[in-house]
Amino acid sequence: MKNILKKIKFLPVVFLLFASCEDLDLAPENQFTDSNYWTSVDKAQTFLNTAYSQMQNSQNFFYNEALSDNAYNGRGDNAGAASIGAGIYDPSSARVKKEWNDRYSGIKTCNLILENIGRVPNANPAIIARMTAEARFLRAFQHFQLTTWYGDIPLLKKDPSLEEASTVSRTPHAEVIQFVLDELNAIIPQLPKNTQLAAAERGKITVGAAAALKARVLLYESRWEEVAQVTEQFIAGTYGQYSLFGSYEGLFQTQNEYSSEDILSLQYVPIDRMWGEFFDMAPISAGARLNALAPTQELVDSYIMTNGKRINEAGSGYDENNPYVNRDPRLTGTVVYDQYNWKEADGTSHIIYIKPGTSPGNATDEFVQGSSATPTGYYTRKYYDVQHITSLNSGLNLMLFRYADILLMHAEAKNELNQMNSSVWDQTIKALRTRAGFTDGAALAYNGSLGQTGLREVIRNERRTEFGMEGLRIFDIRRWKTAEVVLNGYAHGAKFGVSSVDNGYLRVNLRTFDPDKHYLWPIPRDERLINPNLTQNPNW
Repeated sequence: MKNILKKIKFLPVVFLLFASCEDLDLAPENQFTDSNYWTSVDKAQTFLNTAYSQMQNSQNFFYNEALSDNAYNGRGDNAGAASIGAGIYDPSSARVKKEWNDRYSGIKTCNLILENIGRVPNANPAIIARMTAEARFLRAFQHFQLTTWYGDIPLLKKDPSLEEASTVSRTPHAEVIQFVLDELNAIIPQLPKNTQLAAAERGKITVGAAAALKARVLLYESRWEEVAQVTEQFIAGTYGQYSLFGSYEGLFQTQNEYSSEDILSLQYVPIDRMWGEFFDMAPISAGARLNALAPTQELVDSYIMTNGKRINEAGSGYDENNPYVNRDPRLTGTVVYDQYNWKEADGTSHIIYIKPGTSPGNATDEFVQGSSATPTGYYTRKYYDVQHITSLNSGLNLMLFRYADILLMHAEAKNELNQMNSSVWDQTIKALRTRAGFTDGAALAYNGSLGQTGLREVIRNERRTEFGMEGLRIFDIRRWKTAEVVLNGYAHGAKFGVSSVDNGYLRVNLRTFDPDKHYLWPIPRDERLINPNLTQNPNW
């Protein structure tokens, strides 16, 4: 797929959106029209590449973490993270509008492909069938994202006319979900397994990607038996050959792209298509200009001790004055904390001093209220590309689905069905902790005495620490209905404050989450002004 991205440029989305309004008979031959565009598989592939590019963007991938209790957007309102995270957004908020518009732009691209790809002359039917399946996957993905945020949404199975677009009404969430699942079931036989992809095709949608999306849809709907059915087949190799990559830290590095764990990623290419969020996420001394996205103390506290205990459990060995010792190794792979040993590709390293007044020299990384440095006392390491170019720009792929998620979905489903046992534990949680670097038998052994409720907390916390700073936390706390607990009150930073306030842990942001309205985003105000048939979500 990266090779394809290098050779084929994306169609301008604005041009694509308005092309259908042209008088086709009078349209110049050098522009896109229905009458002259669909003349080759290469042109159809260009259109399909546009649909791929519309799946997600790097800003949302990272800043979605600040919608949750894992991170804080302390400068600006990037991707709406500051306003939505604090619960102070409304139907006119930029992110609310952009999410809606971007997703429906992606759906439009897919519908135009599906309605026209059959017109390509002399095309190999197998190639057309596969491209059709990819477009259907992408359309299903976009609908799923929309209904996850907004609930009932217009379901667009074809490209609407201008009149239809201005009068369409919202389709019930359950009907949208059924459409998504039906689409995925229909296309699975049309897609190749990951083992069948040529090197130049890596990054394309596979049967594994379709099955992973199906599992996630079912997970978000709490359809536990069906989740377990999909994940059991996935683990058995029915949908391709996948396994945990050997190194948690290495999993997020360029040299290990397309690893055994990667099911589907956003595709990037050095120079041609890159992302640069780490310019505002990494330590300043590592080349960043400022910090706009910082992990919270709440995320840091979620990483268990190497003996398997939570930091507040009796016998954990946690030392509040030396808090980063004997912790889950994934903490070091994800979060940069005070006196972190920052490593670069050339083998050099330096210590990151964040606690105020501790740096022996360059103090640019130190916490100072209102400065360009971290507002929480933490920076981010995961996905830092040691092969970056100027301004920390990166061509590193960003994983949307990885095999670890299959294992954690399986563990959660089995526990909710009250079927968790040592075999399932070893296959899922133990496997993930072993890969992370745990060696203490107490952290690796199944503890059935916890019961379903206790194991539920363990599994949920495992999701948080495994996927920290990957943008999934917000969806988990919304489906678990715990957002009203974790997003009400202050988000905190490191223990750099006055001891009389929250025991010295920095108060960095006051959050508000109203369970009567915030579990669904509002329908954008502009859309409702254009189309009065679009009803509003409760209490907006």
